[in-house]
Amino acid sequence: MNIHEYQAKELLQRFGVATPSGKAVSSAEEAEQAARELGTDDLVVKAQIHAGGRGKGTFANGFQGGVHLAKSAAAARDLAAKMLGQTLVTHQTGPVGRVVNKVLIAKSAEIRREIYFAILLDRATAAPLIVASTEGGVEIETVAEKSPEKIIREPIDPLAGLQPFQARKLAKQLGFESAQIKSVSQLFEGLYRTFIGLDCSMVEVNPLVVTPGGEVLALDAKFNFDDNALYRHPEIAAMRDTQEEDPREVEASKSGLNYIGLEGDIACLVNGAGLAMATMDIIKFYGGSPANFLDVGGGATEEQVTQAFKLLVSDAHVRAILVNIFGGIMQCDVIAQGIINAAKTVHLSVPLIVRLEGTNVAAGKKLIAESGLAVIAADDLGDAAQKVVKAAERK
Repeated sequence: MNIHEYQAKELLQRFGVATPSGKAVSSAEEAEQAARELGTDDLVVKAQIHAGGRGKGTFANGFQGGVHLAKSAAAARDLAAKMLGQTLVTHQTGPVGRVVNKVLIAKSAEIRREIYFAILLDRATAAPLIVASTEGGVEIETVAEKSPEKIIREPIDPLAGLQPFQARKLAKQLGFESAQIKSVSQLFEGLYRTFIGLDCSMVEVNPLVVTPGGEVLALDAKFNFDDNALYRHPEIAAMRDTQEEDPREVEASKSGLNYIGLEGDIACLVNGAGLAMATMDIIKFYGGSPANFLDVGGGATEEQVTQAFKLLVSDAHVRAILVNIFGGIMQCDVIAQGIINAAKTVHLSVPLIVRLEGTNVAAGKKLIAESGLAVIAADDLGDAAQKVVKAAERK
């Protein structure tokens, strides 16, 4: 799950991480009022969407940039009016863009230096990893490509946590002055407490800025959370903005399905994330293009299978559907009955290829064969992939 910048800053403040004062608003009038409440003429207006590159983005109405400085409350109001309700296109949104429903009105900060600082979960070691660089304010991928030597990596022992000596070492490596080491170390420790306390998979501050007065502020922040731990954080779950998500993915989550929409024309319904990835790979291998990732899990019900089919056929680009089930915990006859009921309920208009293997596979295949549905049976995964690619080409 992702959250907006203004929400991320609220969470950072909870853990003692300094950020500029600000308020998220939904109208131009609220923007002017929020600007007046800040009591300064040094303001910044920032469009709130779940995507990076906002400052260099372009609105559908022709207005350039989703981040602008303002010198008065009236100017903040005018900028908010040009952003709210408009579609902002950035390099991360794709050409469709995202509609801006909120803007953040905040105090702008004078910047002497920008730093990149992130804590993420390193899959290779199954432990937290700090990634930092003196090259803040730009995408870390660009730094990694052009100046990899400027990226600092500091692994964290998950049992011991971030140690004071590590925080001090990072502060020195990032070029902080001796007088700043203590306060910066405390800020790093606050970020780590945030990462652990909220079950995050990533906390990224870019940029972490140093002002001319030596103050260190988290100017922009992004969070990713472990969805499996959200039950422990209802206040975080309440921050979810479904308007920022693919409507199909929102519907899938309501049914306990793991769905990610892609841009191909072959829909996939698979049990198990690893098998789903393998299915997508072999479709690509035989010249096809997957329309989605869809893992129904190991214990899917008939209702979930029906909902999965509804999601698949709702995609106008889908020209064929491949069901690939390996029955371990899930029995093939149960999934077969779900497929039959779902196919009849949604009135399939595209070819359906089914590959079943595992527990009760003979019973499952018999159910499908006797269903009267125009199902194309496949003997193995390679056979299934070839058949679905051919079916999509003919459709």
